[in-house]
Amino acid sequence: MAAELTGQKIAFLVAPEGVEQVELTEPWEAVRSAGGQPELVSTQQGTIQGFNHLDKGDTFPVDRVVDDVSSADYDALVLPGGVANPDFLRTHAGAVAFTRQFFSEGKPVGAICHAPWTLIEADVVRGRTVTSWPSLQTDLRNAGATWVDQEVVTDQGLVTSRKPDDLPAFSAKIVEEFAEGRHEGQRRSV
Repeated sequence: MAAELTGQKIAFLVAPEGVEQVELTEPWEAVRSAGGQPELVSTQQGTIQGFNHLDKGDTFPVDRVVDDVSSADYDALVLPGGVANPDFLRTHAGAVAFTRQFFSEGKPVGAICHAPWTLIEADVVRGRTVTSWPSLQTDLRNAGATWVDQEVVTDQGLVTSRKPDDLPAFSAKIVEEFAEGRHEGQRRSV
């Protein structure tokens, strides 16, 4: 992963209330190591709280507020998981609209663990093959997706994974998909 993402700015969308820390930090480092510029986008200024499962972890400074940015400012989007993060994001209209914009523009998106809840709210999983934390499979099927139990799944620029153990495969695949750029098949989901 030398300089595959040089010149690319990648949004990491995270709610202030809490994110599974490793699902933020490992993909962030993969993007940075590949020459990309990760940027933390949240629903408010300040910091976001990382969690190591149920225990508080580190805090991270917010770079931009979602209501002040557009998908046009970025080349790709990462949605880290944890239970709280996507649950809060899916109730924030600006976060949902921001997510949907990436699909409308055919830009690649990575979502891990519980993050597909935000994708469901954005109504972008219909007709897609995805994976997630197993408890989301009924939600995803009800939203029109085909759910599979695999380490990493790629469908027209959408990369999904199940859990922190899948992070090496997820991180490698998002870098690959982000380097490819826009995917016309991504637009068909909105």
